[in-house]
Amino acid sequence: MKSQDIRKAYLNFFESKGHLIVPSAPIVLKDDPTLMFNNSGMAQFKEYFLGNGTPKSPRIADTQKCLRVSGKHNDLEDVGFDTYHHTMFEMLGNWSFGDYFKKEALAWAWEFLTEVLKLDKDRLYVSVFEGNPAENVPFDQEAFDIWKQYVSEDRIILGNKKDNFWEMGDQGPCGPCSEIHIDLRTDAERNAVSGRELVNADHPQVVEIWNNVFMEFNRKADGSLEKLPAQHVDTGMGFERLCMAMQNVTSNYDTDVFTPLIAKVEEITGLKYTSNEVKNISEEQNKTNIAIRVIVDHVRAVAFAIADGQLPSNTGAGYVIRRILRRAIRYGFTFLGTKEPFINKLVEVLANQMGEFFPEIKSQQQLVTNVIREEEASFLRTLEQGLQLLDKVVAETSGKEVSGEKVFELYDTFGFPKDLTALILKEKGYSFNETEFETELQKQKARSRAASEVTTDDWKVLIDGNVETFVGYDQTENNVKITRIRKVDSKKDGVLYQIVLDNTPFYPEGGGQVGDKGTLVSANETIEIIDTKKENNLILHFAKQLPENVEAGFIAKVNTDLRTSTSKNHSATHLMHLALRSILGTHVEQKGSLVNPNYLRFDFSHFAKVSDEELRQVEASVNQQIEAQLQLVEHRNIPIKEALDKGAMALFGEKYGDNVRMIEFGDSKELCGGIHVKNTADIWHFKIVSEGAVAAGIRRIEAITGDAVKDFYKNQEGTLAEIKEVLKNPQDVLKSVASLQDDNAKLKKQLEQLVKEKIEGLKNTLINDFQEINGIQFLAKQVDLSMSSTKDLAQAIGTSKPNAFVFLASIEDNAPNIHCYISKELVAAKGLNAGNVIRELGKLIDGNGGGQPFFASGKGKNVGGIKEALEKAITFVK
Repeated sequence: MKSQDIRKAYLNFFESKGHLIVPSAPIVLKDDPTLMFNNSGMAQFKEYFLGNGTPKSPRIADTQKCLRVSGKHNDLEDVGFDTYHHTMFEMLGNWSFGDYFKKEALAWAWEFLTEVLKLDKDRLYVSVFEGNPAENVPFDQEAFDIWKQYVSEDRIILGNKKDNFWEMGDQGPCGPCSEIHIDLRTDAERNAVSGRELVNADHPQVVEIWNNVFMEFNRKADGSLEKLPAQHVDTGMGFERLCMAMQNVTSNYDTDVFTPLIAKVEEITGLKYTSNEVKNISEEQNKTNIAIRVIVDHVRAVAFAIADGQLPSNTGAGYVIRRILRRAIRYGFTFLGTKEPFINKLVEVLANQMGEFFPEIKSQQQLVTNVIREEEASFLRTLEQGLQLLDKVVAETSGKEVSGEKVFELYDTFGFPKDLTALILKEKGYSFNETEFETELQKQKARSRAASEVTTDDWKVLIDGNVETFVGYDQTENNVKITRIRKVDSKKDGVLYQIVLDNTPFYPEGGGQVGDKGTLVSANETIEIIDTKKENNLILHFAKQLPENVEAGFIAKVNTDLRTSTSKNHSATHLMHLALRSILGTHVEQKGSLVNPNYLRFDFSHFAKVSDEELRQVEASVNQQIEAQLQLVEHRNIPIKEALDKGAMALFGEKYGDNVRMIEFGDSKELCGGIHVKNTADIWHFKIVSEGAVAAGIRRIEAITGDAVKDFYKNQEGTLAEIKEVLKNPQDVLKSVASLQDDNAKLKKQLEQLVKEKIEGLKNTLINDFQEINGIQFLAKQVDLSMSSTKDLAQAIGTSKPNAFVFLASIEDNAPNIHCYISKELVAAKGLNAGNVIRELGKLIDGNGGGQPFFASGKGKNVGGIKEALEKAITFVK
């Protein structure tokens, strides 16, 4: 059965059992501050398990894109070395929110596997929770008794807390689970050793395929458990592993989930991948296999993350994506000999494979391809720089062991991988101190953990059963009561308090718009609200202190100055989006935004730099819409289909419900939950302040509105006044500046001619200073020229003599620079290398540099080292 048919069979089966089939949530999470990525099937349903929302149906099923780069069995550095763990994977899931429980969940799991898919019952094992007396959680007798109806007791395994008690995190809903494992070994292997002995023992052919979690408890901050008011079912089946079982192979990578990608890598590299059925392969072939597995796994994770809105970057989730992609690039570079970008060519294969179920990979195919190609090219350049830095480290090493600290510096600062460093050093006859490297790595991890460590107390509920409401579209001030509070302590922000209100005018961060700030005011005190966010469907108001009386009545007051400025920027973003699509083309799509009181930032797809004329047109278009005094038309709660039929744009990477809010300003129609002006005239004026590239095919515009524009023009006016003053207040400023430019151009030409004459004079003088040493014409001098002129002089003198070795130094802006020219015949005959000369003598001026064997340059900090460098240059020819 093909993978696409397996996926369909699963969804059809649970639809027949009364489940609502929902699409996968984006792999990148934008509305959950506790997670960067969707790391499990249940992540998008957390609010329902916590009781903070009501699902569309009590029974739901889906296939969810997941990304894990840490945790149990999923360390990024281990992916590729085995055949069944991945960074991105699909999780087939069926969910019950207070509806069915263990009896139905286990019966349907068994029915689907053995009757629909017809997996061999004799290869299946199940596990149940053995209980934990310390936490007063009993043995799961109910699950055990249910399983006895389907399998013999010798196939029911009792699992401990590690294997059979599932938790969302350190706190939150949790419960016992029942796993289903399959033994895919040969009959001979099964007869020799029972599969029962290999369950949860990390055997590559005895693997868990389905986990049924029974949410019964809530884990509190102190570690204790309390019963949940309702019982839920949360199941997850590893799609790739299920395909392995159904396609009679012993590796996920031998299924048709991966084989088309592997075939493309083979086509590009000319190398072959051997399936898991082939035994006793060479060490070289094993390295090739690992590299190909890394690449085809990682391209899926990176491609879907980019398609869902996360561009590679140096921070946060973007850094994780960049790290995954760079790992794939370096495996190709090291073990497949790929020195040019090639991973981007796999995106088309992936889009054809998965576009039916995940249309975003098809619609964003070109963008994903462009971004990956640019990242590949950039990191390959970094690898080349790393090779030069490694040469320098080796040159400075006494003995044959390189410092682990230096290797870690290459890894941490320049992204140069440890295993590639080890390989290159081995080829040169060196090793490095791995203990030192690991020590530095652990220090870094400890720093990172400390920086991100957060301690969260349990919620203290003040008002039971209260569902909060957001009233901020209509009000910026209203009477409120506090419904729950908790303390949060982090290294980054210190101690803060999260406050939930029964109804709130505060807009929580979302859709690119920052959260509101303001105050909570009672009869006796004022509490400052420093930020507002949304988590698990709760609007959280952040404060540095709690009110003395949390049960008092308060007036919630939004900072209207900040809110007003933010709303102007948000509405201007919509108007600009429309203008960009009108002027540049309908290929323009929003790829990210930031809206705060000070400015707006808008990322969008476009294949070229936006010209100055196009930017002027965009500016003019937005300002025309402002001057047109377009009234806000707001549709609070309309079906998404109706909004899309009206022409509303659904924004990139956002998750929408069945009913949405639609914002209209004239022809601008977008789905949006943010705060907007009532009339475009309120924006006053719009001004673009910058435009540039973010990634391949992604541009960024920053712009300002309202008072910020007034300040901008005021500063411009001040700058113009200063220029006029410097120019002695001419009548025509432009004419005066043009005259200055003309004068400058004439002087520049005169200066260039003088420098040429000086270089020619020095050349004629220095030619007489050559010494002949061992048949080499040698010259080492300091000259009074700029760095570029010294370089020109070195080449001019060098080419005037056969067998020339020229070393020149000069000082520019109090910084020394050195240059070495070696005739090509000397390079060939005597193995001299100008790059090595510069690297070695550059140490004397506290600098570095490089170049080609026949010419190289360097720059340093220590002027006093020039004398010694000139004296030591002769050692290269003696």
